[in-house]
Amino acid sequence: MVHFADTADTLRLTDLRGIAPDKVTALNNLHEIETSRLDLSGYGRLLSASSFSVAIGEGPDAFMIAFSEQSEHPNANLAWFRQRHDRFHYVDRVIVAAAARGKGLARKLYRALMDEARRDGRPLIGCEINLDPPNPASDALHESLGFVEIGQRDAGGGKRVRYMALAL
Repeated sequence: MVHFADTADTLRLTDLRGIAPDKVTALNNLHEIETSRLDLSGYGRLLSASSFSVAIGEGPDAFMIAFSEQSEHPNANLAWFRQRHDRFHYVDRVIVAAAARGKGLARKLYRALMDEARRDGRPLIGCEINLDPPNPASDALHESLGFVEIGQRDAGGGKRVRYMALAL
């Protein structure tokens, strides 16, 4: 379990491996347009390759899966970052349940990842956000955290993404 101070309270993050896989995939699949659909097998592969995978709440209320440059995961977005950066964490997905929105949970997940990246000597956190179809909520979150656009790519199937990075 990871603990970190957040202004007036202490938030408990749980290793995502401790949450029932069907609950995580169900929450994920409510947001498959923004991320991608996951079955239990695909979810297991993501977890085994991840460098950082945490949840808030048993529901879960929110979760994040990220990879480092060393993660063995065949993903075009991760490969894009590998071609351009030596050490980083790449956020594959951060999802907050509808009932838990507006409580700063995604922000708290990112703060925990930032702490982890600093401890690991990884000076960059990267992610991709859909341009088409658009994802204005994700745009607003990442821009408020200080992420800046560093590139774009056609991802196929009518999807275009922009790559965002936060230098630590």
